[in-house]
Amino acid sequence: MRERWFLLGCLVVMGAGWGATLPLSKIAVSGDYRHVGVIFWQLLIGAVAMGAIQFARGRKLRLDRRALGIFVLIACIGTLFPNAASFEALLKLPACLFSILISMVPILAFPVALVMRNENFAWLRVFGLGMGLVGVILIVGPDASLPERAMVVFVPLALIAPSFYALEGNIVAKWGTDGMDGIEVLFGASFFGAILAFPLTLMTGTFINPLPPWGAPDFAIALSSILHVTVYAAYVWLVGRAGPIFAAQVAYLVTGFGVFWSMLVLGERYSIWVWFAMVVILSGVFLVQPRLREPLAETAETRQS
Repeated sequence: MRERWFLLGCLVVMGAGWGATLPLSKIAVSGDYRHVGVIFWQLLIGAVAMGAIQFARGRKLRLDRRALGIFVLIACIGTLFPNAASFEALLKLPACLFSILISMVPILAFPVALVMRNENFAWLRVFGLGMGLVGVILIVGPDASLPERAMVVFVPLALIAPSFYALEGNIVAKWGTDGMDGIEVLFGASFFGAILAFPLTLMTGTFINPLPPWGAPDFAIALSSILHVTVYAAYVWLVGRAGPIFAAQVAYLVTGFGVFWSMLVLGERYSIWVWFAMVVILSGVFLVQPRLREPLAETAETRQS
């Protein structure tokens, strides 16, 4: 019982940390900083942190052609493309709404999984997909849901990120990562993603000078990058310790804490329609999740971790 409470506490801390990265991302683009410039420093900081973890584990980064292909693919569809859209959406939308819409990943992943034949058709999960769409309609439909009606046009932009994450998850599920674990993949993707992003910052004029003086956006970039890497490493550990079903529940906490931190840090306030939309979307996420059969903290792999 004590072990279960400890793991539950880890889950809550992870959700709080990941949720905090959402309002921090909004702060990062609150001044003159823009998408690719922010992404470059996030990737570079993440690569340094993950590289330190890899070094501590005594493992080298694979550089064969197959590994490089995986790193570049994950960097593009898991960070560069979705984050560029996310930062543009966060310029116009409240961080709370983005926190709710980002939870659409499992819902959007289901139709992709059907097309890629990763999952079988199930009416209950189709109903969950429908609830997710209803939740989005509740956000864009009622006059009182958005602070300004002009924000409606940016909601599809906010859905680009979860769409890419849904695609990324299905690609990994279908073809795997060639034996590399999550930390190694994230290290390689962050390292090569930073290499890809650097010339883009120069081409787009979005390069961020790292020299002081530093302001709130600079600290937000550094803190969100460190939080993301730390929590992701903890997530990989928790999957091995408690199993994928238990660890996956962090998605609900990320959304809840994302809304909480947005209210606390940014002072955002929302209408009843937004709260209703969050309940509907998270209910849809619950229904659309695949029902795996791994028992909590009972597998041989878990006991050896």
